[in-house]
Amino acid sequence: MSQRVRTRPEGSARALSEAYDTALLDLDGVVYAGGSAIAHAVESLATARDGGMHLAYVTNNALRTPDAVADHLTELGIPAAADDVITSAQAVARLISEQVPQGARVLVIGGEGLRVALRERGLEPVESADDDPAAVVQGFGGPDLPWGRFAEASYAVARGVPWFASNTDLTIPSGRGIAPGNGAAVEVVRIATGAEPQVAGKPLPPMHRETILRTGAERPLVVGDRLDTDIEGAFNGEVDSLLVLTGVTDGAQLLAAPPRHRPTFVDRDLRGLLTGQPDVEEADGGFRCGGWTASADGERLRLEGDGDGLDGLRALCAAAWTSAGDGSCTLDGEKALARLGM
Repeated sequence: MSQRVRTRPEGSARALSEAYDTALLDLDGVVYAGGSAIAHAVESLATARDGGMHLAYVTNNALRTPDAVADHLTELGIPAAADDVITSAQAVARLISEQVPQGARVLVIGGEGLRVALRERGLEPVESADDDPAAVVQGFGGPDLPWGRFAEASYAVARGVPWFASNTDLTIPSGRGIAPGNGAAVEVVRIATGAEPQVAGKPLPPMHRETILRTGAERPLVVGDRLDTDIEGAFNGEVDSLLVLTGVTDGAQLLAAPPRHRPTFVDRDLRGLLTGQPDVEEADGGFRCGGWTASADGERLRLEGDGDGLDGLRALCAAAWTSAGDGSCTLDGEKALARLGM
């Protein structure tokens, strides 16, 4: 990987919506949560779009079609068309189409999003291992996916049929809490067959390639809330990223991040698209951002000063990541984060 080890969040004198031509936005935890728009998302995205930034919505969820996702966004007050949505179903369908003949049959273990994406690539979805499929594909099929579907996949994969997965996220958020994701379903077939699938979704390159091919982005910015999918996907694609703190990542996880999980920029929410990002500078044996100075002191991180808590977090990231180098930071940052209310 040619991308350098990032030791601190970088600054940007211009608003990010001006510095980058396309925002590749994760959905759950970034744009909405539990079906409702996250605070400041609707107005921030409208301002970025009106200023000329192309907005693309990138999801690992292969269940819903791009039309369905676009309709949901529009209902939330975020006008979107199907062409603005890129799914892991589309990425895996392209991956399959490059390895099987045009018109080939593909055994589908999943929902309508996969079937639509396969037909778009000229492939024929089928339901049984007895339909002589040229490939097997698994994607999230919702909570009511019958157990027998995993048996169909296992029968075909055990015979040597190439196996593909839209993504391997082990969990997926729901209105009642955390539920098993497609990765959990993939594990069922892996255990039954001993095989390994080809995976397309974030953070792997096929998904990033799909977003670039569909958006034509020249200066993309990945925007997400997860270090292990969104930010790692940007790292693998060698593009910049913005982590927003509206989803699953907290301050402690961010400070401990290894290089592939370190975002270029950090902000509270999507309002970060509309502002410049402050520089983090070396100072007094540590790192300064705004009114805060952070340093590594023995076995813990030290934070001094006052001001915007987000600047304090950026300074702490610089101190933690510099100390860790190309590893994960093990310094105790609990007291420092407590000062920031994080």
